[in-house]
Amino acid sequence: MINKSIFREYDIRGIVGTQLNEESVKLIGYHLGLQTLKRVSTKTPYIVIGYDARTHSPEMFGYLTSGFNQAGCKVLGMGMVATGVNYFASYQTFNGIKPDASVMITGSHNPSEYNGFKITIDNAPFFGDDIYSMGDDILASNVDVPNNESHEEIDVISIYVDYMVKEFDFLKGMKPRFMIDCGNGVADTVLTEILDKLELNYDSLYTTPDGTFPNHHPDPSEEKNLVDVMEALKGDFDYGFAYDGDADRIAFLTKKHNVKGDIMALLFAKTMKNPVIIGEVKCTQIMYDMINETGTAVMYKTGHSNLKVKLKELNADMAAEVSGHIFFNDRYYGYDDAVYATFRLLELIFNGMDIDKEIEALPQTFSTEEIKVHTTEEEKFILMDKVKELLNDVPADFPKIVDIIDVDGVRIIFEQGWGLVRASNTTPVLVTRFESTIEENAKLYETKINDLIQRAKDKR
Repeated sequence: MINKSIFREYDIRGIVGTQLNEESVKLIGYHLGLQTLKRVSTKTPYIVIGYDARTHSPEMFGYLTSGFNQAGCKVLGMGMVATGVNYFASYQTFNGIKPDASVMITGSHNPSEYNGFKITIDNAPFFGDDIYSMGDDILASNVDVPNNESHEEIDVISIYVDYMVKEFDFLKGMKPRFMIDCGNGVADTVLTEILDKLELNYDSLYTTPDGTFPNHHPDPSEEKNLVDVMEALKGDFDYGFAYDGDADRIAFLTKKHNVKGDIMALLFAKTMKNPVIIGEVKCTQIMYDMINETGTAVMYKTGHSNLKVKLKELNADMAAEVSGHIFFNDRYYGYDDAVYATFRLLELIFNGMDIDKEIEALPQTFSTEEIKVHTTEEEKFILMDKVKELLNDVPADFPKIVDIIDVDGVRIIFEQGWGLVRASNTTPVLVTRFESTIEENAKLYETKINDLIQRAKDKR
């Protein structure tokens, strides 16, 4: 029996063996093939597929390929690549063939027993209702998909490396010293080759892809996974970069600051004329306020698929998530690629931006990290609805609510800050974050909203 919970808002993801197995993955490939045939004009669509370093990813590739072949599609296999390289392949031509769709086989930053699929069709994310509807089709399916792993191998890595070296040739020989931490993910299927060709001054940690992640968990949004980079920054290194398992998220550190994705967006916006920048609901208010002084900042839903769609819709310059997904439409293709973001950050430094000085000149706020309230897949959206109900009748001692933004969960605007509650679309948690210009208020918002969440739990 196929578990419906693998079909998620942004992608398909589950535990290998129980949730993702031969039957389920073959059917996913088959039905994705049918969806591609419906959406593109090509009679026999070509699908580019790459995978991350997880030990079971090649097996998933074989099952998925069998499904696509059964549906009448053809597969171009690129082997182990970073997610940004996978997306990049969709915009290239191989022996006269322009791909119609792409699948990245990856569990991203999830534990090693997980895997999943990030999907685009005609260079647009396949997500949300499309995934849920396809999931219903798969659950009702009785198709028998035979083994057929025939595919054509392509070399996209060389094309990508050449593109990056040409694009950032002006950085060649740049002097500042930096450390990279690939976390045993797939960033270094391309990264150090580019750095070496540009003759940059770097050292590296955990570059060998290893899906068991023997050194630390590949999630750079958690500071505990950055301790080795932070240690390097106590010495001769000026900057640090770290990557998640599939290299679509980046952490950027100076000797003084762990620069989150929303602040990166603000730094990049300073170099753009009339910038249009999309942020998610977890981004600091400072980012929105300061970008709006010279351009336009748009608040939108969390999630890489949501932001890519909005980026194209508005033809914005870039989008960003606090967690380090950075999407450049300015001079690039509009998807999240941590390797590309590395070189755009180095470009800021090359052009003379004093990162620490820029950050220290920002208005002071006090904000929490993402705080996760653990629940279940079944309960998280029910709890979210109850929180919204309770906001209509808050206690007398609740901070004064100025506005509620409900584009994704609820971002509750107070007189001197805000608090956020949203249901994660990838894990069984509610995500909260709090910010204020006064430290005590940030703590107050956290306390009062946590009380509200507890009341919502009590009313289940």
